[in-house]
Amino acid sequence: MRHIVNALFLRNGEVLLARRGSHRTIHGGLWSFPGGHQEPGETLPDALVREVREEVGVSPTRFVFLVSLADPNASEAGLATYHMYSISDWDGGEPALVGNEHSELRWFTLEAATALPDLASDEYRALLRGLISTPPDPS
Repeated sequence: MRHIVNALFLRNGEVLLARRGSHRTIHGGLWSFPGGHQEPGETLPDALVREVREEVGVSPTRFVFLVSLADPNASEAGLATYHMYSISDWDGGEPALVGNEHSELRWFTLEAATALPDLASDEYRALLRGLISTPPDPS
């Protein structure tokens, strides 16, 4: 089983989404969240901090676990669980693309993000709708 961490950067009612590079086998060209695979011996929070630093060049300093989601495409890509974290504070300036994992970063209102036709997963859409009605407590 693969464990994948995803970072939902939240600021002023907006969420940061990353468009996966079109060369990516899974969800290529679709909007998702920065994140990636947990490495052996690594905790989920450690994986979150490492992956965020590698993909968008900032270090999360305040984050809250939201939910774990089973991969709806498990038959295609093997079993995976996505561990979703909201990030409300970080060091290192504004998130920016690092490497070629993603082709674009953009802030969306939560409402606009839920309406994207090219969001990588309907589970993400449901999670975002929940954040509209009940934002996470960053304390």
